[in-house]
Amino acid sequence: MVELSLIDYILIASFFAITLFIGFWVSKQSGKNSTEFFLSGRNMPWWLLGVSMVATTFSTDTPNFVTNLVRENGVSGNWEWWAFLITGLLTVFVYAKLWRKSNVTTDIEFYELRYGGKPARFLRGFRSIYLGVIFNILAMSGVTLAAIKIGSVMLGLDPWQTVVSAGLITVTFSALGGFKGVIYTDFLLFFVAMGGAIGAAYFCVNLPEVGGISNLITHPNVVDKINIFPDFNNKEMLITLIIIPLAVQWWSSWFPGAEPGGGGYIAQRMLAAKDENHAIGATFFFNIMHYALRPWPWILVALASLVVFPDIASIHEAFPNITDDKLGHDLAYSAMLTKLPSGLLGLVLASLVAAYMSTISTHLNWGSSYIVNDFYKQHIKKDASEKRLVAVGRFSTVILMVFSAILALFLQDAMQIFKFILMFGAGTGLIFILRWFWWRINAWSEISAMFSSAIISYTFSFTAIGTWLFTHNNELGIKVEGLMPSYAKFPIVVLITTVIWVVVTFMTKPETNSTLFNFYKKIQPGGPGWKKTIDDAAIENHEIVTDKQPWSVPSGILAMILAMILIYSIMFATGYWIYGDYIWAIALSLLVVISAFLLSKIWKKIRVNIF
Repeated sequence: MVELSLIDYILIASFFAITLFIGFWVSKQSGKNSTEFFLSGRNMPWWLLGVSMVATTFSTDTPNFVTNLVRENGVSGNWEWWAFLITGLLTVFVYAKLWRKSNVTTDIEFYELRYGGKPARFLRGFRSIYLGVIFNILAMSGVTLAAIKIGSVMLGLDPWQTVVSAGLITVTFSALGGFKGVIYTDFLLFFVAMGGAIGAAYFCVNLPEVGGISNLITHPNVVDKINIFPDFNNKEMLITLIIIPLAVQWWSSWFPGAEPGGGGYIAQRMLAAKDENHAIGATFFFNIMHYALRPWPWILVALASLVVFPDIASIHEAFPNITDDKLGHDLAYSAMLTKLPSGLLGLVLASLVAAYMSTISTHLNWGSSYIVNDFYKQHIKKDASEKRLVAVGRFSTVILMVFSAILALFLQDAMQIFKFILMFGAGTGLIFILRWFWWRINAWSEISAMFSSAIISYTFSFTAIGTWLFTHNNELGIKVEGLMPSYAKFPIVVLITTVIWVVVTFMTKPETNSTLFNFYKKIQPGGPGWKKTIDDAAIENHEIVTDKQPWSVPSGILAMILAMILIYSIMFATGYWIYGDYIWAIALSLLVVISAFLLSKIWKKIRVNIF
């Protein structure tokens, strides 16, 4: 537990006051109608939306999650989420403009644009609850759990005290300010959170017991943890951290903020953009900041924690008030922050509060948009007034906050949520990628994928069948051999789910021509996957092709590859500059310049003019 000084209290109180002021300031405009409340009138610039995306994913559980990965598997453990960069860049250069063209209010509304009839109506209503309530509450509970751990370690707060104090302010400005309040506060939250993370990393690395960066990376507890890539001689580590994420995970699994083909709160921000170019600019800026620059302050604190708190027992010894059900490697981040001096401590605490509020407020508004637009308005009161819809949105915001806070009290660490959501979305991602470009995919494709993924994942993870099939650790932590290694579980779920939805697709009727014609005319996706639809439209004398430009997807994929090289090069070069490995740092920095130059050429070719 740390002692806060007057300046710490002033910094934290000022931050709370400014945030609440923004919520009250925009509440009148946000309450005009549901479009203002959930999309801020679709008139947001790329830079504001891009900063908001970064701030939203700057949650309190993220540094804890990264710390957990680094302490257990080294820096290379981050490939579990670094691989999602491919997903993000595919969204930037292929899907961002398509989402903005759709002009839907939520990505769930897309179902009744792309599909038709009762299956589409069911899919929209069910997914609004499945994602907007169940999965959304799971994600928020992980963020709130991190806040509970920070409050326990740094301030000696009981879990309920953290939940009430942090949650009350967040839900207040979220319910009042709507999406515009979230976006405006995110702009402030980003700079506070980034400043706090960098300040914490600098101070922790230079603690007397750590002794600076050169001593840190040569310390016996750290030297085998700094590699950016896992040991290629360790087959299990290589498959788990590199092969599966890069070969399977990025395209096959649904995960909030990294949905294949875009979706969730990322889609919400694209839909709120002024136009297609602003949607592309926002998502590109987000991916650069999210992957290239932001991880290193967290990684450095995690590495320093291995010197100060080499194992869980040392964390427990330093913080005996932490209950056993909350102990884990992820606590090391909060533990390191207790070493900070006055002033910086207040800034870092404010940054953690900022990270928490930004993420939770986004999830609240996003989940509420599903409940209002895709469930309440469609299934309960179709003729609801705009005033009524805003009121339901504000009420559902409060309910989502309450349930996520309650669930957080029963969780142990953020990895539980990450692995659970990742597994239950396994195998569905390919549909989200292909549904824009292949006419044959129908509503039953998505329904079968959604249910089969959930059932198979549950069977493999929580029943005797999974215990028999896959190697696992029992309740005592003893390794029990199964028929297959544990890392085979995810690819097998993906394979079975994919086979099921492909079979169902060809066993069920395709969407009607009128549905397909309307979708194509509105979106203009292009490509060989729509040839049959275009031919059918010509036979029926329907003009559905209005964009005569060449298909932009091949250029978009090339841009994605160059951007991937650019961002990974920036990320790795940053790491090697920090490590003092100047040969690799210079080589990767040159690769940054080359890939940036080539990307700018391709960027012009696909007609992106944001600035």
